[in-house]
Amino acid sequence: MENNKQVVTRFAPSPTGSLHIGGSRTALFNYLYARKHNGRFILRIEDTDKARSSTAFESEIIKAMEWLSLKYDEMYRQSEREEIYKKYIEILLKNDNAYISKEDTGGDENKRSEVIRFKNPNEKVTFDDLIRGEVTFDTSDLGDFIIARSIDEPLYHLTVVVDDKEMGVTHVIRAEEHISNTPRQLLIIRALGFEEPKYAHIPLILAPDKSKLSKRHGAVSTLDYRDKGYLPDAVINYLALLGWNPGTEQEIFSKQELIEFFSISQVQKGGAIFSEEKLSWINKAHLKNLSKIELRDQIQKRINANYKALGKTTEIDESQAEMVRDLFSERISVFCDIDEWQKNGELDFIFNDPNISKEEIVWKDSTIESTILHLNFIEEKLNNLSESEFKYERIKSAIWEYADEKGRGEVLWPFRFALSGQKKSPDPFSLAEVFGRDTTLKRVKNAVILLTK
Repeated sequence: MENNKQVVTRFAPSPTGSLHIGGSRTALFNYLYARKHNGRFILRIEDTDKARSSTAFESEIIKAMEWLSLKYDEMYRQSEREEIYKKYIEILLKNDNAYISKEDTGGDENKRSEVIRFKNPNEKVTFDDLIRGEVTFDTSDLGDFIIARSIDEPLYHLTVVVDDKEMGVTHVIRAEEHISNTPRQLLIIRALGFEEPKYAHIPLILAPDKSKLSKRHGAVSTLDYRDKGYLPDAVINYLALLGWNPGTEQEIFSKQELIEFFSISQVQKGGAIFSEEKLSWINKAHLKNLSKIELRDQIQKRINANYKALGKTTEIDESQAEMVRDLFSERISVFCDIDEWQKNGELDFIFNDPNISKEEIVWKDSTIESTILHLNFIEEKLNNLSESEFKYERIKSAIWEYADEKGRGEVLWPFRFALSGQKKSPDPFSLAEVFGRDTTLKRVKNAVILLTK
């Protein structure tokens, strides 16, 4: 950094709505840049619009930042800094860079109000954007723009400039939609004699149809993704790749790797396409980094939360969560997958003995009599295995030759159906290993009893 100044970045959301994915990506880029350069990262709540600002939205912003583990070094609220802004408004008025203007608010002389306007020098403003290169604006088109409703009511362009100066912000990294705000802010900066920060305007996040991402494209609030069961590390990983590329084939990153590799010079100019399918793929990769215990605990928490949401007192224990993990972990991309399986009853057989019918347990053109023979053979073979031997390969080797001879569908379909009661479920050897010797033999025996009635 020039002059050995410490890098200082800021994320400055307005608490007038939920923190959406685009805002979280802006926060992330500021966080990564500050951490990469051993700098400071500031959260600044821009709540001067008192009519639209909400403490509930502020709380949601903070929760989203905490969920993503984007730890900031300092936090400020603009609503608590009005005396600071007042001081600089007075300086601008004193130096003839701003003036009080009486504005007509409805044609009636009694309805005229005063605002404070910046006296535009009507000059061309040029700045070097770290992503877009040299950018020039002709500010004469802007006119004398309003910087405050009154001496005590500063507006956005003034507060941003003052805060960046007072907080020592060296790099303003924000979405490209703010690029048109830069000339106004530079005029104020120069009028006050402030040092100009470096600007970097990052590309917009676009929907798959290349329109601007919005609610009609699905969940866009950051906490929606938390509620869906995405891992925060996966969301951070994906957001980093929306507009930035490390120049390699690597796509799965830890947060520490992102800090190490991140560079503003590798941020692209064009819009970044948001794909929830790609996000799910990245999430699945991060799921593999969880320990077996972490994965079990997440599954248990999700299933029990779903029961609670349905008003049920049912809860599963750790051993049942382990069964779900061992049988379904390869199918999980996002934890909300479990919601659908639970809703459809696909997990019921894990927690309770399945309800099976004679018609469904018999394989295609097979008969009840032959199905009973096959299940009796399976029961006999599995009875010869001890609990410690009840593992996938031993179970399979005990039955496979017989199934090969009699027909795999003839033998393995009723075996699997006896254990799960479902037309679609994991293979019978996996089911038997997860259920263990006693439960497996009990369910096979129950199926034989049903068929012999």
